[in-house]
Amino acid sequence: MTATAAEHHTAPARHPQRWLILGVICLAQLTVLLDNTVLSVAIPSLTRELDASTADIQWMINAYSLVQSGLLLTAGNAADRYGRKKLLIVGLVLFGIGSLAAGLAQTSGQLIAARAGMGVGGALLITTTLAVVVQMFDDTERVKAIGIWSIVNSLGFAAGPLIGGAMLNHFWWGAIFLINIPVAVLGVIAVAALVPESKSKEGDRPDLLGALLSTIGMTAVVYAIISGPDHGWLSGQVLLPASVGLVVLGLFVLWELRIPYPMLDMHFFRDQRFIGAVAGAILVAFGMTGSLFLLTQHLQFVLGYGPLDAGLRTAPLAVSVIVLNLAGVGALAVRKLGTPGTIALGMVLVSAGLAAIAVLGAHGYGGMLLGLIVMGAGVALSMPAMANAIMSAIPPEKAGVGAGINGTLAEFGNGLGVAVLGAVLNSRFAALVPAVVGAASLPAALAAADGEAERLSISEAFASSLETSQLVGAVAVLAGGLLAALLLRRAERADPSQGSPGSPGSPGSPSAAPSAASPASSRAASASSASSSGSPSDSVSGAA
Repeated sequence: MTATAAEHHTAPARHPQRWLILGVICLAQLTVLLDNTVLSVAIPSLTRELDASTADIQWMINAYSLVQSGLLLTAGNAADRYGRKKLLIVGLVLFGIGSLAAGLAQTSGQLIAARAGMGVGGALLITTTLAVVVQMFDDTERVKAIGIWSIVNSLGFAAGPLIGGAMLNHFWWGAIFLINIPVAVLGVIAVAALVPESKSKEGDRPDLLGALLSTIGMTAVVYAIISGPDHGWLSGQVLLPASVGLVVLGLFVLWELRIPYPMLDMHFFRDQRFIGAVAGAILVAFGMTGSLFLLTQHLQFVLGYGPLDAGLRTAPLAVSVIVLNLAGVGALAVRKLGTPGTIALGMVLVSAGLAAIAVLGAHGYGGMLLGLIVMGAGVALSMPAMANAIMSAIPPEKAGVGAGINGTLAEFGNGLGVAVLGAVLNSRFAALVPAVVGAASLPAALAAADGEAERLSISEAFASSLETSQLVGAVAVLAGGLLAALLLRRAERADPSQGSPGSPGSPGSPSAAPSAASPASSRAASASSASSSGSPSDSVSGAA
């Protein structure tokens, strides 16, 4: 029975058009990621043409990420249950409709609502794209495929502001949304024609209460993280949603432990591979996003570059990730070093890059460039290995939920990186220039300064504060990376069959999923087996 199931899961990996399908999936993923960053360059136009307030602008940006992050687990579960191809098409359609509404919006409220609708489509796309990758590629190719999928994350980050700026030079602000429509249409046609359907047959009843609790809890917690830097971490506007979110997520955990077919099987968290990959994924996002948040301020406020020039000077990070992933360096490292060794090496490089930016980039771009390239090498090694570790620690029939977990961790890491490193920056800066009114903000402190000498002192204090916060980020990433690698190594020692990358039972192999360790999964598997006369629990259909 086990061999049959493994063969069934592996069979779709040799689909003759799997690499073309990966290209289609990456195109769909790219549209989602571009909209995470493209809006930042349109803020002046939106402020002027829609008479948008600062609060309006914040909600235009946050409505998308807030809805998207709140729905990731639910979207992944729905994809597993109702079909990943089907939900991928639905996600593209919703994203296209939301983009049309955003491009034609006449008021701030309409644009905020349209962005929220795009977030629903984005949640479906993020979860289904990675889930389909896992279904299409076996353990011998999956790390490379996930590496290519990861390229899109870096490309979306780097290209968003540049594409947005180019569009705004020739068209009105709505064009940055309308450009998504032909991409969505092309994506729907390609997915319908090429991508095989796959879904889980486990579970007769959808976990509606679990979906509701996870959506409310995740949305509240992410809202608190987003609001913290603006309102203060001890303000009621942050503590109230954070408390509500944590309580609701606690109820979600209790509920998932009680029901026979949980949306998220909590027994996954007993797997050291899963815990190690989770810790690493959060800290890569923490270090990358938090450091880039600080880096853009460093380039503009300390080194004096304009917004576009600053954006161009962060591009080497994304370029190095793209080049190394295309070259298959991450997959090669996993084969040679194993998953724990690859993650450890990658996180050491990310930490070293952060430290180089802090120390060598204090007075010029040369040292910063070196740090960006080293960071990119670390991300290229660690990110695909950790995504693969998370997905391989979860049964293949739960690939959508696994993708939802991976996306949720990235959102948490992004928010925590900005929040924690931003808080270190602000507290250090305020301590260095306590006599200046508004010392928590560099522009306000410079405006309140008395004379050129004091302004120079304030700029130096800000540069010192940036160095401190970046070094804190480097230490956190290094410690977290080594912890993640240690947990993964311990898991391999506990189960020696996991220690040989690419072999059956190793991280990345479909048969490595620890479904037998989970009582809930065992009950579901028994029920599925009884109802389907021994057929595998995950079905994949489509043209060969």
